[in-house]
Amino acid sequence: MRKVLITTVPFADKDRYPLDLLEKNNIEYVINPLNRKLKEEELAEMVLDFDVIIAGTENISEKVMNNARKLKHISRVGIGLDSVDLITARNKGIQVSYTPDAPAPAVSELTIGIMLSLLRSTNIANTRMHNKKWERFFGRRISEITIGIIGTGRIGLNVIRQLQSFNPKQILVNDINSSIRYQENLNIKHVNKQFLYQNADVISLHVPLTPDTKNMITDSELRSMKEDAIIINTSRGGIINESDLSTVLKQGHLSAAAIDVFQDEPYYGDLTEIENCFLTSHMGSMSIDCRTRMEIEATEEAVRFITGKPLEGLVPNEEFEAQSQGL
Repeated sequence: MRKVLITTVPFADKDRYPLDLLEKNNIEYVINPLNRKLKEEELAEMVLDFDVIIAGTENISEKVMNNARKLKHISRVGIGLDSVDLITARNKGIQVSYTPDAPAPAVSELTIGIMLSLLRSTNIANTRMHNKKWERFFGRRISEITIGIIGTGRIGLNVIRQLQSFNPKQILVNDINSSIRYQENLNIKHVNKQFLYQNADVISLHVPLTPDTKNMITDSELRSMKEDAIIINTSRGGIINESDLSTVLKQGHLSAAAIDVFQDEPYYGDLTEIENCFLTSHMGSMSIDCRTRMEIEATEEAVRFITGKPLEGLVPNEEFEAQSQGL
């Protein structure tokens, strides 16, 4: 009997269908017994006898795959691939799938919600009200500001589309691919990163974590932004240097920041001490519908692999090439 290790948690909390699907196909499974993100060493010890991993964001490294003597398929719940050593997987004949479309609506909506909250300081007002302090804050509306979007993949483009109804003053966009200007009639202007940093009132990041984007925003980039700018990261931890962000915020530069993803998770670092830094616990995709869709799609792919059917969610070759070139 083929065995599946489900490392991502929570799993099937809101809809049991993924587990029913495994059981219907007589597939033995184990759900992460630690009920938290696994460390590399823990996963390496756990994965010995499993054929398939239904994976979250834990590090599936060469060390893990060397220990996984039966592993032949990784089905990623989500879109990010920085945690999977694709080159080692390919060299070992391990197929890798993912669910790139499922999380986009939830992450983009959370981004918009955070943007609205920070522009009106509702997060700070809420905290102070709970501390019995009645204070009111002046804020800004989206129609009065310039928004900068870095990365126009599934999520970034979805954010741009949703922003149209708010009629922002301007949307500045930076992306390797500038062809979206020809795809839709969007209120956008393609610019270089420096222009975006210097002119946007709100900057939202929607890029994968690669060697090129790791520490993409450090002290110098943060200080080149407007003094009252807001920066939001719902993409991947490690893109903003967390230590530099903490220093800049404590010194009064930037009006606010929001971080949903961290270099090391769970996060308990210095940013937790800063009132105008809005923190969430990597919950961008955690709407019931999107999370359930991610789990179902990843499980269906695992079942296809085990039952010998063609895989529908295989990671495209360009992702392997990008990782092999250090991009």
